[in-house]
Amino acid sequence: MVTSSEFELQRGLLIVLSGPSGAGKNSLVNRMRELHLEIQYSLSVTTRAPRSGERNGVNYYFVTVEEFQEMIKKNELIEWAEVYSNYYGTPKVFVEKSLEEGRVVLLDLDIQGAVQLKRVYPEAVLIYLLPPNLNELLFRIDKRGADSNEVVALRTKSIRKELEAISDYDYLIVNDFLDNAVTRLWSIITAEKSKVKRIRIDGIVKKFFTSSS
Repeated sequence: MVTSSEFELQRGLLIVLSGPSGAGKNSLVNRMRELHLEIQYSLSVTTRAPRSGERNGVNYYFVTVEEFQEMIKKNELIEWAEVYSNYYGTPKVFVEKSLEEGRVVLLDLDIQGAVQLKRVYPEAVLIYLLPPNLNELLFRIDKRGADSNEVVALRTKSIRKELEAISDYDYLIVNDFLDNAVTRLWSIITAEKSKVKRIRIDGIVKKFFTSSS
Protein backbone atom coordinates (compact mmCIF):
# COMPACT_ATOMS: atom_id res chain seq x y z
CA MET A 1 0.00 0.00 0.00
CA VAL A 2 1.29 3.44 -0.91
CA THR A 3 0.95 6.22 1.68
CA SER A 4 1.84 9.88 1.37
CA SER A 5 4.26 9.58 4.30
CA GLU A 6 6.39 7.28 2.15
CA PHE A 7 6.85 9.67 -0.77
CA GLU A 8 10.53 9.88 -1.68
CA LEU A 9 11.58 13.33 -2.84
CA GLN A 10 13.80 13.81 -5.88
CA ARG A 11 15.64 16.39 -3.82
CA GLY A 12 15.10 17.83 -0.38
CA LEU A 13 12.52 20.54 0.34
CA LEU A 14 13.80 23.98 1.30
CA ILE A 15 11.41 26.02 3.46
CA VAL A 16 12.20 29.65 4.29
CA LEU A 17 10.36 31.44 7.10
CA SER A 18 10.45 35.25 7.31
CA GLY A 19 8.59 37.97 9.11
CA PRO A 20 9.10 41.15 11.13
CA SER A 21 10.89 41.02 14.45
CA GLY A 22 8.35 39.92 17.05
CA ALA A 23 6.29 37.82 14.64
CA GLY A 24 7.15 34.69 16.63
CA LYS A 25 9.51 32.97 14.20
CA ASN A 26 11.74 31.49 16.90
CA SER A 27 8.78 30.11 18.85
CA LEU A 28 7.31 28.57 15.72
CA VAL A 29 10.61 27.01 14.64
CA ASN A 30 11.26 25.60 18.11
CA ARG A 31 7.79 24.01 18.29
CA MET A 32 8.16 22.53 14.81
CA ARG A 33 11.50 21.01 15.78
CA GLU A 34 9.91 19.45 18.86
CA LEU A 35 6.94 17.96 17.00
CA HIS A 36 8.55 16.98 13.71
CA LEU A 37 12.00 15.54 14.31
CA GLU A 38 12.51 14.78 10.62
CA ILE A 39 12.83 18.50 9.87
CA GLN A 40 16.41 19.75 9.55
CA TYR A 41 16.82 23.27 10.93
CA SER A 42 19.66 25.28 9.43
CA LEU A 43 21.26 27.54 12.03
CA SER A 44 22.26 30.98 10.86
CA VAL A 45 25.61 32.60 11.57
CA THR A 46 25.43 36.02 13.20
CA THR A 47 27.68 38.69 14.61
CA ARG A 48 25.11 39.95 17.10
CA ALA A 49 25.51 39.18 20.80
CA PRO A 50 23.51 36.23 22.22
CA ARG A 51 20.25 37.13 23.92
CA SER A 52 19.35 35.77 27.33
CA GLY A 53 19.11 31.97 27.17
CA GLU A 54 20.59 31.66 23.68
CA ARG A 55 23.47 29.24 23.15
CA ASN A 56 26.08 28.98 20.46
CA GLY A 57 25.36 26.05 18.14
CA VAL A 58 21.78 25.78 19.39
CA ASN A 59 20.12 29.07 18.48
CA TYR A 60 22.80 30.56 16.22
CA TYR A 61 26.47 30.27 15.44
CA PHE A 62 27.80 33.41 17.08
CA VAL A 63 30.95 34.75 15.40
CA THR A 64 32.98 37.94 15.24
CA VAL A 65 32.72 40.38 12.35
CA GLU A 66 36.18 39.27 11.20
CA GLU A 67 35.13 35.60 11.21
CA PHE A 68 31.96 36.43 9.28
CA GLN A 69 33.87 38.37 6.64
CA GLU A 70 36.26 35.43 6.25
CA MET A 71 33.29 33.14 5.58
CA ILE A 72 32.13 35.53 2.85
CA LYS A 73 35.58 35.50 1.23
CA LYS A 74 35.64 31.69 1.24
CA ASN A 75 32.14 31.52 -0.31
CA GLU A 76 30.89 29.49 2.67
CA LEU A 77 27.53 31.29 2.86
CA ILE A 78 24.49 30.82 0.61
CA GLU A 79 23.27 34.28 1.52
CA TRP A 80 24.13 37.01 3.96
CA ALA A 81 22.84 40.42 4.94
CA GLU A 82 23.38 43.26 7.38
CA VAL A 83 20.33 43.74 9.58
CA TYR A 84 20.15 46.42 12.30
CA SER A 85 23.96 46.78 12.26
CA ASN A 86 24.57 43.03 12.65
CA TYR A 87 25.45 40.42 10.04
CA TYR A 88 23.46 37.24 9.44
CA GLY A 89 24.17 34.43 7.00
CA THR A 90 23.33 30.83 6.06
CA PRO A 91 26.13 28.23 5.96
CA LYS A 92 26.22 26.41 2.62
CA VAL A 93 27.52 22.92 3.53
CA PHE A 94 24.70 21.87 5.87
CA VAL A 95 21.92 22.98 3.53
CA GLU A 96 23.44 21.30 0.47
CA LYS A 97 24.06 18.03 2.31
CA SER A 98 20.52 17.92 3.70
CA LEU A 99 18.94 18.63 0.31
CA GLU A 100 21.03 15.93 -1.36
CA GLU A 101 19.74 13.49 1.29
CA GLY A 102 16.15 14.41 0.40
CA ARG A 103 15.37 16.07 3.72
CA VAL A 104 13.10 18.98 4.64
CA VAL A 105 15.26 21.96 5.58
CA LEU A 106 13.77 24.89 7.51
CA LEU A 107 15.45 28.30 7.59
CA ASP A 108 14.55 31.47 9.47
CA LEU A 109 15.69 34.37 7.28
CA ASP A 110 15.06 38.08 6.99
CA ILE A 111 13.63 39.45 3.75
CA GLN A 112 17.02 40.30 2.24
CA GLY A 113 18.29 36.81 2.91
CA ALA A 114 15.16 35.15 1.54
CA VAL A 115 15.45 37.05 -1.75
CA GLN A 116 19.12 36.12 -2.11
CA LEU A 117 18.45 32.46 -1.35
CA LYS A 118 15.59 32.30 -3.85
CA ARG A 119 18.03 33.30 -6.59
CA VAL A 120 20.28 30.35 -5.70
CA TYR A 121 17.43 27.90 -5.02
CA PRO A 122 14.42 28.86 -7.21
CA GLU A 123 12.57 25.80 -5.88
CA ALA A 124 12.65 27.13 -2.31
CA VAL A 125 9.27 27.75 -0.65
CA LEU A 126 9.00 31.19 0.99
CA ILE A 127 6.57 31.62 3.89
CA TYR A 128 5.82 34.96 5.56
CA LEU A 129 4.82 34.96 9.23
CA LEU A 130 2.64 37.86 10.35
CA PRO A 131 1.25 38.73 13.81
CA PRO A 132 -2.47 39.63 13.92
CA ASN A 133 -1.93 43.38 14.23
CA LEU A 134 0.62 46.14 14.90
CA ASN A 135 -0.21 46.48 18.60
CA GLU A 136 0.43 42.77 19.18
CA LEU A 137 3.71 43.01 17.29
CA LEU A 138 4.93 45.97 19.36
CA PHE A 139 3.80 44.21 22.54
CA ARG A 140 5.85 41.13 21.69
CA ILE A 141 8.95 43.20 20.92
CA ASP A 142 8.60 45.11 24.18
CA LYS A 143 7.90 41.94 26.19
CA ARG A 144 11.02 40.30 24.84
CA GLY A 145 13.11 43.14 26.29
CA ALA A 146 16.16 42.01 24.35
CA ASP A 147 16.78 45.13 22.27
CA SER A 148 17.82 48.68 23.07
CA ASN A 149 15.40 51.55 22.52
CA GLU A 150 17.34 52.51 19.40
CA VAL A 151 17.00 49.03 17.89
CA VAL A 152 13.29 48.86 18.77
CA ALA A 153 12.79 52.22 17.02
CA LEU A 154 14.59 50.92 13.92
CA ARG A 155 12.50 47.74 13.87
CA THR A 156 9.26 49.70 14.25
CA LYS A 157 10.22 52.11 11.47
CA SER A 158 10.94 49.27 9.04
CA ILE A 159 7.69 47.33 9.63
CA ARG A 160 5.69 48.90 6.78
CA LYS A 161 8.52 48.35 4.30
CA GLU A 162 8.85 44.73 5.42
CA LEU A 163 5.12 44.11 4.94
CA GLU A 164 5.38 45.32 1.35
CA ALA A 165 7.56 42.27 0.68
CA ILE A 166 4.72 39.80 1.37
CA SER A 167 3.86 39.66 -2.33
CA ASP A 168 7.26 38.05 -3.01
CA TYR A 169 6.36 35.05 -0.84
CA ASP A 170 4.50 31.84 -1.66
CA TYR A 171 2.46 31.55 1.55
CA LEU A 172 1.25 33.76 4.38
CA ILE A 173 0.66 32.53 7.94
CA VAL A 174 -0.97 34.76 10.57
CA ASN A 175 0.53 33.87 13.93
CA ASP A 176 -2.47 34.57 16.14
CA PHE A 177 -1.93 31.47 18.28
CA LEU A 178 1.20 29.36 18.14
CA ASP A 179 -0.61 26.02 17.81
CA ASN A 180 -2.58 27.35 14.84
CA ALA A 181 0.61 28.57 13.17
CA VAL A 182 2.27 25.18 13.69
CA THR A 183 -0.69 23.40 12.05
CA ARG A 184 -0.66 25.78 9.09
CA LEU A 185 3.08 25.47 8.55
CA TRP A 186 2.97 21.67 8.69
CA SER A 187 0.05 21.68 6.22
CA ILE A 188 2.14 23.70 3.77
CA ILE A 189 5.12 21.37 4.13
CA THR A 190 2.87 18.32 3.63
CA ALA A 191 1.31 19.85 0.50
CA GLU A 192 4.69 20.77 -0.98
CA LYS A 193 6.04 17.25 -0.33
CA SER A 194 3.03 15.87 -2.22
CA LYS A 195 3.64 17.86 -5.41
CA VAL A 196 4.24 15.49 -8.30
CA LYS A 197 7.23 17.48 -9.56
CA ARG A 198 9.05 16.80 -6.27
CA ILE A 199 8.35 13.05 -5.97
CA ARG A 200 10.33 10.09 -7.34
CA ILE A 201 7.51 8.65 -9.41
CA ASP A 202 9.39 5.47 -10.27
CA GLY A 203 9.53 4.56 -6.60
CA ILE A 204 5.79 5.15 -6.15
CA VAL A 205 4.91 3.01 -9.21
CA LYS A 206 7.15 0.17 -8.01
CA LYS A 207 5.63 0.24 -4.53
CA PHE A 208 2.12 0.41 -5.99
CA PHE A 209 2.52 -2.82 -7.97
CA THR A 210 4.55 -4.58 -5.28
CA SER A 211 1.94 -3.95 -2.60
CA SER A 212 -0.85 -5.31 -4.83
CA SER A 213 0.81 -8.64 -5.59
